[in-house]
Order: sequence, then C-alpha cells, then structure tokens
Amino acid sequence: MLRARCGWQALRCCSSLPRAVRLRVREALGAREPADEVKVQGWVRSVRAQKEVLFLHINDGSSLENLQVVADPSLENRDLTFGSAVEVEGKLVKSPHRMQNMELKAETIRVVGPCDTWLFPLKMKERHPLEYVRQFPHLRCRNNTLGSLLRIRSEATAAIHSFFQDNGYVHIHTPIITSNDCEGAGELFQIEASNEARESAEKTHFFNVPAFLTVSGQLHLEVMTGAFTHVFTFGPTFRAENSQSRRHLAEFYMVEAELSFTENLQDIMQVIEDLVKTATSTVLSKCPRDVELFHKYVAPAQKTKDRLEQMLKNKFVTISYNEAVEILKQASQTFTFKPEWGCDLQTEHEKYLVKHCGEVPVFVINYPYDLKPFYMRDNEDGPQRTVAAVDLLVPGIGELCGGSLREERLPFLESRLQRLGLADTYQCRVWCPKKVQDRNNPDCFWTAVQNLPENRYLDLRKFGSVPHGGFGMGFERYLQYILGVDNIKDVIPFPRFSHSCLL
Repeated sequence: MLRARCGWQALRCCSSLPRAVRLRVREALGAREPADEVKVQGWVRSVRAQKEVLFLHINDGSSLENLQVVADPSLENRDLTFGSAVEVEGKLVKSPHRMQNMELKAETIRVVGPCDTWLFPLKMKERHPLEYVRQFPHLRCRNNTLGSLLRIRSEATAAIHSFFQDNGYVHIHTPIITSNDCEGAGELFQIEASNEARESAEKTHFFNVPAFLTVSGQLHLEVMTGAFTHVFTFGPTFRAENSQSRRHLAEFYMVEAELSFTENLQDIMQVIEDLVKTATSTVLSKCPRDVELFHKYVAPAQKTKDRLEQMLKNKFVTISYNEAVEILKQASQTFTFKPEWGCDLQTEHEKYLVKHCGEVPVFVINYPYDLKPFYMRDNEDGPQRTVAAVDLLVPGIGELCGGSLREERLPFLESRLQRLGLADTYQCRVWCPKKVQDRNNPDCFWTAVQNLPENRYLDLRKFGSVPHGGFGMGFERYLQYILGVDNIKDVIPFPRFSHSCLL
C-alpha cells in the first residue's frame, strides 16, 4: 500500500513538470510575446554554421515564411541537413532581424528523419522551374511554389464552400460512378471490375449497365432541384480527352450549382460573378504572401495582380454571341480559326474578346441552338435560333464557367432528343443476354426499351418540374486565372493527363 501511494505521488510530480508547448511555424512567427518551453517540428530549408552560432530555417507547411532557429554550434550533427525533418525545443524570443518578428533559441535539436542531400532532387537556394519539379509528384510539395499553391487551393476551396453555405445552398455529394454522359461528347472513362476479363462472357456487367467516371454532376443536381431550390457540388470530374495541352487534364475539380424557380439567365450570371469575386477576395486576404509569390516570381509578365484588382472593382461585361462574332469579324487580328456564326468560339477568340472589352471578365450569352447540349433552354427567337446559355471568359484563360437555363418543358426536350438522335439514349437500358457476341459493340451489348416508366431524366419534367438553371466552373482554371499560371498541370497536386499517371 505504501509503495502504491509513493507511485502516485511520483506520477503527480512528473505530470506537474513543465511541458514544451507545440507551436506551428505560422503561430510562432505571429506570436506577440516571447515564450519559454516551445517545441516546433518541421523540415530544414537551410543550414548555416558559423564559429559561434548555428542558424537553421525550418518550415512545416503552415506558412510560406520560415522560422529562424538560433543554436549553439555544439547542437550541430551530420544528419542536420537541408530537407531533414527536425524537432526543436527552446525559447521563443524577439528577433533582431527586421523581416521576422520572432525566432527560436534552440536548447535541443532532434533529427527525426535525415535527408541525403546528394540524392534529394530539390536543392537548397535553387529556384526550380515548374516543369522540373513536375517530374517528382511525391516530392514537389516541398517546393516553395507548390507549397504556396496548395495553401491557396485549400483557402479557395473553403471560400467556395462558405459562399454557397452563406447563401443557403445545400451541398450535394454527386456520384463519381455514373451511367450517363452529361456532356454528350463521348469522352468517357468506362469502368469495369478488374477480374472481368477472366469472367465468362455470359456474365453481366458489375452494375448491369455500362458505368463511367463522371464528366459532370449536373444531371444529379437537376434531380435535387425537385426538392431543394439551391444546391451545389464540388468534386472531381474526368474526361478521356487525348490531349497533353496546357489547358487540359484527365482529372480535375468542378464547382457546379443549380437554382430552381429561375427563368432569367441574369440570375445565373449574378451567382457566377458573386462567387468569383467573393472567392478571390478571400484568397487575396488570407494568402497574401503566397499569392504574391506567383504574381512576382512565377508569372510577373501577366500583370495578374492588376487584373484582379480591376475585376473586383468593376461589373462583368455582357455581350451576346451575335455581338461576339461581329467583334471578331471586324478584328484586325488574323485568327487561325475564322469566326463564323454557328461555330464555337476558340480560345484565341475568347482571349481577343476579353482584350477587346478591357481585360475584364466577359459573359457571352445566347449561343446557337445547334451548338449547345440538348438540355439548354430554347429561346424561341426566330431564324437564328439560340439557347439561354452563358460562358464566362476571363483574361489569360478564356472560358472559365459555362451555364444555362435548363429546358424544363417536356415537349421541347423530347423534340430536341428526337432531333439529335438521343431519344433511345435517355430511355431505360436493360441487359440483353442474347446479344453478347461482340462485347465491344454497344449496339450488340445493350438494347433500348421504349415507353418504360423508368425514363428517369424525362420523368423530372413530369412531376412538379420548375424552371431552373445552373453552371459549372473548372476549379483548376480558376486557380490559373487568379495566379497567372500558364500550365494547368501546375495548379493541381497530382496531374493526370494523356500518357501520364504518376504516383
């Protein structure tokens, strides 16, 4: 009993000993007062040993700025190198350096994970090109530029969610696996069970229908507009586009929203403008140093900072597709693709229109009927038939957002599907076991059953349908726009594109 009592007293004594307070680098740099018994963990960004003092700069990803550590030379060891992971305990003191408020006076330095600087592909004090660090998807987050990018992505994501939640939108988790091709372009990744090739050809598909990686959550959001007036989704989308251009990825993130009880395209445009301005203001206020790194060092010639200031102060410009074509036809610039009514606007056209309108974002509305997908609302406007569609064009990028009013009138929608030869596509598809000879031919593999009640997309127009509309914004293109980054592969942590799926 006496031994047990002594044990409890010893434990009480140990627990009362002062313990080092763990601080992140950002917290240490922002501290207003000195503090004793502080612990900071991170990675060494630079080491400088002098005769009487040892200087380290460490970073833990919470800030672009490093925390300076001042130590006695006796604490140096051979594993204390650039890239090594360390844990430093000591006192947080006022820094004599005018560029830094606080520094850490080390009492102990423990190397948690050593780093072989000869083999480490990132070098101290070297500004690596983005193309170089792209080769190392497992290491490039340790580069200053990518570190800043990831903090900006995080804040921009939070800002977008906050915008929608503050405006009464319900967040919907739309599926990644889907049986529809929302865009109708056919650039789909079809998914199959990994052991399907070894199975008998007589067995059914895993889902009993062909399944794909989603290209858009729009059709699923349209389902939700039958019960919620304002919905949005934010998640990965996929396009099997065989392109390695600076503008395309096979996997990217989309922000999409749908609004019920709206008959005016201006309602959609106002949400887009408010979203872009709100998210941009938030990023600029919360990540000023990170954004400055891009504007100053990555894309100094783009004058992105001036463009953003102008964008935030001014109303977005609106022109019709007809006006856009006339502006392009009268341009002194020679285009690779000749602008004609009825043809889609190319990137060169989009960038010229933005320049023509004063380098501010431009809404182009009312596109030709035959140019846009079947679900866009017919304007019923005479010989040059158009739909209530809108694209937002921005400096340096071209198209950033695309949206429309949706065709809520069942006869119009059925007529459009029939005209496009898609009527069977939006009927219920069932397994046809007698036609499995050619598994690569969808006409042999599946059969359409007409006039079944399971025609779900058209059903939405039969049961309490309301006028509605929505839009989608490519998140990576948005980041390119606000940061001035030329290549879309440099604004996503793990870029996937044709012939490349590293890590």
